[in-house]
Amino acid sequence: MAGGEIPPAIATAIIEAGRRMDARGWVPATAGNFSVRLGPGRIAITRSGFHKGLLTPDALMVVDEAGVAEDASLRPSAETGLHCGIYRRFPQAGAALHGHSVPVTVLSRRVGGAITLSGYELLKAFPGLATHEASISLPVLDNDQDIPRLQSRVEALWDQGATHIPGYLIRGHGVYVWGRDMPEALLRLEALEFMLACELEARKL
Repeated sequence: MAGGEIPPAIATAIIEAGRRMDARGWVPATAGNFSVRLGPGRIAITRSGFHKGLLTPDALMVVDEAGVAEDASLRPSAETGLHCGIYRRFPQAGAALHGHSVPVTVLSRRVGGAITLSGYELLKAFPGLATHEASISLPVLDNDQDIPRLQSRVEALWDQGATHIPGYLIRGHGVYVWGRDMPEALLRLEALEFMLACELEARKL
């Protein structure tokens, strides 16, 4: 298998996540990237340049927590460093998803440093929220092609106390969400996408 040994169940989970997100229009063209923690210091991640709705096992590879490929002939996603940052910071994180939906892209371009989500039933998809009578401030960071510099801003955000929210937006670009495993990451992403779609529709009224 390309880029190191990836258990078939993990490869299947990543491939199916790509198909699911593609069906919802969240990963157009070659946008987006997905990863799963394989164990200490090893991460399975999508390779650069592949359509995420058409993934095969050969579209996946293995990197360490610094983003260094086990197979140097393969090129990981340009944003691998952001996935690695999640796994370094959160020992409980087992899967991370990055998508480029219309609501995420549009709303992140029209707000300041955060989007407030309040009163939604689906807030219960996030940790520590047992009722819709809750509110979260979803961070929005300016886009940057320098991934180490962008990750340093993510780290600063976490240092300021934003670690309780397993996700953030990059302005005009996309969303990052993570969970203990792929099903939880997908659940959180779908909940977030629904709430952001509602916010976008509300702004049209």
